[in-house]
Amino acid sequence: MVLAWLCLTFGVAVGSAILPIISIELFVIGLVTQQPGISCWWIGFAVATGQVLGKLVYFLAARGSLHLPAFLRRKEKPEKPSSPFKLKWKARLEVVRDRCHRHPHWMFGTHAVSSVVGLPPFMFTTVLAGLAGMSTALFVATGATGRFARFTVLAASPALMAGWLH
Repeated sequence: MVLAWLCLTFGVAVGSAILPIISIELFVIGLVTQQPGISCWWIGFAVATGQVLGKLVYFLAARGSLHLPAFLRRKEKPEKPSSPFKLKWKARLEVVRDRCHRHPHWMFGTHAVSSVVGLPPFMFTTVLAGLAGMSTALFVATGATGRFARFTVLAASPALMAGWLH
């Protein structure tokens, strides 16, 4: 029965990584309150693996290594004069991309903090890591370590709180 719950947790984690409207945090809290016998370590492992696997799609797409299906790609529009707002946005994106290339340790640190804390949003740092050209191995290692820490602590938190209250 525990394996079934862990497989479901993995699936929800992948889904929440791809569709950010699904809250894996709420799922984990609900799971540990309903199934207290499942180890927080295994839950952290299942969520970290699922989250990183799901985010790998965004990372590889941002890096240009994964070509999305036609219905997910932007439609090429005929060239027309860009608005000043669009030009400023593109210029800002290029500045950020250039800084990430010049200072790769910043991207590593930002992605590591984001994977644990969630600020800046993990989705944002995932795409930015892909645009910056972070290595896949570093992306996976950083994201998996941070996500494991985050969700292991989250899974242990109801038991810790119950211990404090008694």
